[in-house]
Amino acid sequence: MNDNILEVKNLKVYFPIKKGVFGLTVGHVKAVDDVSFELRRGETLGIVGESGCGKSTTARAILLLNKPCGGSITVDGVDITKIGGREMMAYRRKVQVVFQDPQASLNPRHTVREILTEGMIYHGLCTPAESRAKAAELLAAVGLPDNILDRYPHEFSGGQRQRLCIARAIALKPELLICDEAVSALDLTIRAQVLDLLADLKKKLGLSMLFITHDLGVVQHIADRIIVMNRGRIVERGTCEEVLKHPKEEYTKRLMAAVPIIGKPLA
Repeated sequence: MNDNILEVKNLKVYFPIKKGVFGLTVGHVKAVDDVSFELRRGETLGIVGESGCGKSTTARAILLLNKPCGGSITVDGVDITKIGGREMMAYRRKVQVVFQDPQASLNPRHTVREILTEGMIYHGLCTPAESRAKAAELLAAVGLPDNILDRYPHEFSGGQRQRLCIARAIALKPELLICDEAVSALDLTIRAQVLDLLADLKKKLGLSMLFITHDLGVVQHIADRIIVMNRGRIVERGTCEEVLKHPKEEYTKRLMAAVPIIGKPLA
């Protein structure tokens, strides 16, 4: 078995610049430009950078929400840019995501039980008759009571909604969890609690995690290694200790100075 759950090689995602009444392409925005990295099994890799640096575009390419213009994305030994049909269905189950805005991620017309078990029923992981018990198990895993199964997303706080999103993500028993700014909308106390939850679930479930954030303080709390991106390219990479204690790039130093550190600082 390959030690890497994810391998990204020379990834390019360009968006056309169109002008004129005919919408002619006059250039391209190089949102992701020749990016390569790997994610080991059981590891958390943080991708950090300011808005517009290409980190979320990279995540969306891995999720096949943005079409790559070049390079390869290999998950569990399979180049996902070339799959379809049943392989795509298996991939969608293997890789799950938690986005920044939990309110936008949850169907307001569905109850908690429906939100948590819709995917499980679709993939044959439970029957409708089993859905209530399965949903209760998921709620317990993210620290929420089972008496909320018949309630709707608008009835919860932002932190509670994000826990529901995490519960839905782990429902399909994924191998890779992508968190795209998953705690940036939460206040500091709730943010730390959700980070602790993610770290605990990673350990219990044997997950690999790709954590996208603009905040170096957040990745210190959860990541094993860090990639720093700027203008679509990787400008620095290393372990948390290497990047946070001995940053080489001025860009990384500016990021460190811009935000508070969550949790204990490095010794």
